[in-house]
Amino acid sequence: MSAAHPEPPQPGSPGAAGDVRDRARGALLGLAVGDALGAPAENMKPSQIRQRWGRIEGYVEDDPAGTDDTEYAIFSGLLLAAHGSALTVAHVEAAWHRWIADRDEGPFRGAGFSERGTLENLRRGLAAPISAQHRHAWSDGLAMRAAPFGVFAAGRPTEAARLVAIDGTVSHDGEGIYGGRAVAAGVAAAMVALPQGPSAGPRPGGASLTDTVIAAALSVVPEDSWTARSLRRAISAAQRCRHDPGITRLGTERAVRSAVVVGGYPWTDLAPEAVGLAFGAFAAAHGDFAGSVLTAVNMGRDADTTAAVAGALAGALCGAAALPETWTAAIGPARGSCLPSMAGYHVLDIADLLAPGGTAAAPGPAAGTGAAYGTGAAYGTGAGTGAPAGVRAG
Repeated sequence: MSAAHPEPPQPGSPGAAGDVRDRARGALLGLAVGDALGAPAENMKPSQIRQRWGRIEGYVEDDPAGTDDTEYAIFSGLLLAAHGSALTVAHVEAAWHRWIADRDEGPFRGAGFSERGTLENLRRGLAAPISAQHRHAWSDGLAMRAAPFGVFAAGRPTEAARLVAIDGTVSHDGEGIYGGRAVAAGVAAAMVALPQGPSAGPRPGGASLTDTVIAAALSVVPEDSWTARSLRRAISAAQRCRHDPGITRLGTERAVRSAVVVGGYPWTDLAPEAVGLAFGAFAAAHGDFAGSVLTAVNMGRDADTTAAVAGALAGALCGAAALPETWTAAIGPARGSCLPSMAGYHVLDIADLLAPGGTAAAPGPAAGTGAAYGTGAAYGTGAGTGAPAGVRAG
């Protein structure tokens, strides 16, 4: 393994409750870190990134923060915590109305095309699945919020894919749904992947933990779909790079990007493209957290989403303890810059709710003040202020 592709830290046995919680926290904290790292490079070409920053190796802004990726993941996580496996499309649609569409919008910053199209349809009185019939139903807006479903359904990729598809029925269709299914299933598999031998790298027979995660993602999308083809191309490029002792990080990024990106296409939020880039970055780095997210960021395009997905996969595989403290320390409660109703919620509280053995779907309020989620006490931010008193639909 070359220095450009270090082996990831060895996860502990997920049979212990503490490790499952650490992996849950790693997944959602990894999503938020990747989002904040990638936000400044969103919609940029690699050449533009290099011209401005050289190669991004950490935060390039003094006050890094997540975007709609983090806030929508929190929204979906709270909704899932309220209903668990009993989640229905009606629950999701009602939550969109109550906490997004029917509120005084104000400056709606950071929302992608799929969210905007969905909100316009909901405000016109359209219901799911018709609400998802807009020009960007194929976007990565579901993939960006899919990780909580993998955390909740740890070890059950098919269930994670089923639940995220229910969430996505309000806002996405076709390849947009497939992208969300692939990410949710990948995180669910990563949450319980067991290392063998001295590292989490290749195991007897040539399989690896990253292979297990990738196989889970591919198992829940149609084999002939654009998403599956994009995933396979990205993974093949990453694997070739991993076995090239002379490859550089730039060479790896170029190879993965060239295998996936539709040259000249103006929109960067294509779900098959973004999910392919994220899994390609994850595979190229062999699941190492820093390698995964930085590879995703430096490939540009929809960099906040690709890095958020890569960070969720690697964070679920390695656990929160493996994430660089200098990066995680910058992640605070959501600011509500995109979804005001999510202001004050911290991704770690959502992880604790959704981790197996947590309080997801427990009786009582689905969400509430800082006391309900521990945000106010744990983070000293008064979290919960302005956030929903409950995401339970209906």
